[in-house]
Amino acid sequence: MQSFVVAYDIPDDRRRRKVGEALEAFGKRVNYSVFEIQVKSKSQLNKLEDELLKLLKPKEDSLRFYNLCRNCIEKSWSLGDEPAPFEQDAIYFF
Repeated sequence: MQSFVVAYDIPDDRRRRKVGEALEAFGKRVNYSVFEIQVKSKSQLNKLEDELLKLLKPKEDSLRFYNLCRNCIEKSWSLGDEPAPFEQDAIYFF
């Protein structure tokens, strides 16, 4: 299982909503444009990337994946009232 923080800056409301919906299928929104997601395989990640590429306009939109290793996840924490987003691998971020 691979864990990622995904952040985006998309000026168009419709595209932004569709990207958010695609990412919600893989994880949890932790900020307006930040998600914590998990994928089970490289093929699942490739499928998500393909779906996102169809939605994005590369000259207008920005989307970043930050890969979190298990050690990084264990060293992460949260400030505030946000519960752990994953049952097995809790990520406390932001």
